[in-house]
Amino acid sequence: MTAEPSYRPRVALVGNRNDHTPAHPRLDAIAPALPVQLEWVASQNVNGPEDLAGFDGIWVIPGSPYASKDGVLTAIQYAREKGIPYLGTCGGFQHALIEFMRNVLGITDADDVQYDPDAATPVIIPLTCCMKGQQASLHLGDGTRLSGVYSGAEQTTETFHCQYGLNPDFAETIERSELVISGWDSENAPRAIELPQHAFFIGTLFQPELSSEPDAIHPLIEAFAAAVLQHATAIPQQLVYTN
Repeated sequence: MTAEPSYRPRVALVGNRNDHTPAHPRLDAIAPALPVQLEWVASQNVNGPEDLAGFDGIWVIPGSPYASKDGVLTAIQYAREKGIPYLGTCGGFQHALIEFMRNVLGITDADDVQYDPDAATPVIIPLTCCMKGQQASLHLGDGTRLSGVYSGAEQTTETFHCQYGLNPDFAETIERSELVISGWDSENAPRAIELPQHAFFIGTLFQPELSSEPDAIHPLIEAFAAAVLQHATAIPQQLVYTN
């Protein structure tokens, strides 16, 4: 009989659980249908990489501002530097931009006005139009990993539930870096980012969990789960086999 792995790769859902945040109950609903184990990790409980040891993937979930911005940024930096599959939706997109600008581009005071309305370098600011519960077109970058998730499509429609996004004053800064803007709205505002050289590192302002059902998981979540599985099976000591 062929041995099958009984180990379910672990994904840290980094943020702060709140039933009033639409994405959170939806994550609980789809969790049993995924080939990975989703585990909630409160942002204030992430003080260093050791607090994420044993996880095969990191997903920074919607719900900003978080109880601990530093905890979220630590989780993102850990995933980026250690090659751990990363998905950031809504707040996870926003904070991935802040982390990259601070720790890669050297813009150490990059911030989100939700935490500091008088931030010297306001990278994340209110959207010109609130997108709470809205569906909108998303244009996909040719040849990007995100486009590949949609089988090479040039455009799709996604569900948003957000009020904040990238300050357009910093779009050119991002475009000159190794962080790729892989999705834009109809007005050419950045709505998704990725690191091409990373095993899997994608942040989206849209929330794929909101358009997922247990029997119809969004393709981006499926792609993330597949990357987590691949990462986990590359570490033999984590696997336990049963006959």
